[in-house]
Amino acid sequence: MRTRENSLVSIIMTGLFAAIIYLGVWVLRIPVPALVGRPFIHFGNTLTAVAILYLGYRNGMLAGIIGLGGFDLLNGYAATSWLTMLEVVVVASVLTAVYKGMHYQDSKKNIIILGIIAGVTKIFTAYCVSIVEALMVGTSLNVALVSSFVSLPATVINSISTAICTPILYFAVRDGARRVLRKSV
Repeated sequence: MRTRENSLVSIIMTGLFAAIIYLGVWVLRIPVPALVGRPFIHFGNTLTAVAILYLGYRNGMLAGIIGLGGFDLLNGYAATSWLTMLEVVVVASVLTAVYKGMHYQDSKKNIIILGIIAGVTKIFTAYCVSIVEALMVGTSLNVALVSSFVSLPATVINSISTAICTPILYFAVRDGARRVLRKSV
């Protein structure tokens, strides 16, 4: 899918992934108490990682930005939606760089490694976002650093689910799309 970024199928798949990512956050979210922000457990990050791996850097990133950013804009997180969108850019950049280093070989081992990398990257970006959010409301830097660290449990849970679910969903999407596209030709 990554070689035909501007094809009609690619554009439709990008929109479909954006909608699925939005629903993955909206339908299944479990709030978690935290010192900074209003974190919750959801599958938006997993679906974004799958979109990036399946659709490629540009279209996967766009699907993640539209899905996760759109959720934030429409559900009370508009002030920090730009940070969510920036997180998607960072995760897409890291995943694509590593995947390119793997010569885009989607073996089970490589996709599992990429799922773990997506989870670890998300922990790092969420920590940075929490610091920025705390600073935006006037917290001092030292307090922002500590409170952001203490608020990481939801992110760690999301990251673990990303590491586990990304390979499973990637292969399901890849194989399912191959069957559907093969039947339509």
